[in-house]
Amino acid sequence: MMAKIRVCYFVFFLSFLFSCMPSSKEDPGHPPLQISKAELYDKILGMLVGSAIGDAMGAPTEMWPRQEIVSKFGFVTGLDSVIRDVSPEGVWIKNMPPGGTTDDTRWKKLIVEYLVDEPDHKLDPKAFSQKILHTYDHARAEITPKDSLDSLVLEQKTLPVLWLHEWAKAANPFVLGDFPQYQDQLSTFYGGEMVCAGLLYGPAIGAFFPVDVPKAYNEAFNLALFDIGYARDITALSAAWTSLAMNKEIKGDSMVSVIEKLDPKSFSEARLVGRTAQRILRHAQDIDRQTRESFRIKQGKDSTFVGFDWTPENLQPAYALLDKHLQDMPFHAGEIYLQVLTAMLVADFDFEKTLQFLVNYGRDNDTSAAIAGAILGARTGFKKLPDQMKQKVLEVNKEKLGIDLEELACKMNEKILRLHTNTSYDSTL
Repeated sequence: MMAKIRVCYFVFFLSFLFSCMPSSKEDPGHPPLQISKAELYDKILGMLVGSAIGDAMGAPTEMWPRQEIVSKFGFVTGLDSVIRDVSPEGVWIKNMPPGGTTDDTRWKKLIVEYLVDEPDHKLDPKAFSQKILHTYDHARAEITPKDSLDSLVLEQKTLPVLWLHEWAKAANPFVLGDFPQYQDQLSTFYGGEMVCAGLLYGPAIGAFFPVDVPKAYNEAFNLALFDIGYARDITALSAAWTSLAMNKEIKGDSMVSVIEKLDPKSFSEARLVGRTAQRILRHAQDIDRQTRESFRIKQGKDSTFVGFDWTPENLQPAYALLDKHLQDMPFHAGEIYLQVLTAMLVADFDFEKTLQFLVNYGRDNDTSAAIAGAILGARTGFKKLPDQMKQKVLEVNKEKLGIDLEELACKMNEKILRLHTNTSYDSTL
């Protein structure tokens, strides 16, 4: 496994040397990359593996109340076995070892496969819908009449179908150009709730447009076909955060400043309403400020905040403030976005602390941790991710779930290089 990573880095080094030579083939329509080729791969793999780590950390306790998490696991700081029933959106294998993931990682795989196969630099919502339908139809075709005689086999083969069933109902009329029917299906998608649909794959789009933040936002917005209302803005912002995180020099405060000013679709100009995503960011900043203030007072009224031990007790003030903003559904896009922003701010954009904050908070914690893991994994890079967790996630996803995160990163890196420089390499070397 590590040999494969070293091969990729070696190939990227050679690619970097050749790309430094003058060339008349460079496409002026694609801006030059602002990071080296090796750094690009490290950050792409960091995004994918960071997201999978967050997914895997939250998978054992997805949707659990905080009290149950504490009772069963204490304070979660790493990976645990996933002992739970299978479900279309959850795990597909019972009793998975630590490192097993859910639909959050499956969606990263699907969107990366679409991105590397898409011939144009401008992404096509229709082609993305066709990718979803193709995956859905392939899963349906895997079920044979004989399978109905074995309930376990039938259950296993039905899971991939049910996973994409809601998505296919909306994707099909979109592909056919039947937009009234598409609107009807979108309005009833998962009961018409403002679910975190695009947030499942938005960060990967951001990594596809490294350090080109407006482009990342706009392309993710175009592919947010299953979001309603301001959830579409939030999906695009998740891509923007990740694209920004690909900048090796970026600091947390600078990231916030850029995101605060980013509004390509002019949401902030909405009469009587303004921009909900901007209000969510302010809520997160207020929670961060109040959390720090409470510990400054606790340490001594006139003292400067110097941080605190990362324990359930010390995180309770922030958790209590987040509880005031809960929605009916834990997988509400606005609720999840607030949790992700708050965790990153309170944790000072530290990868492990941010994921611990989210996983121990509960609610839809595998999704919130997967989103934050993608953003901060891109910022940190694969090399600096926690060694034990990243190796376990790579191993379990490949061997148990058929998701080769290294291969996906190699293919995505090759595609980005080809779009920017018209160079490519053999990722199978």
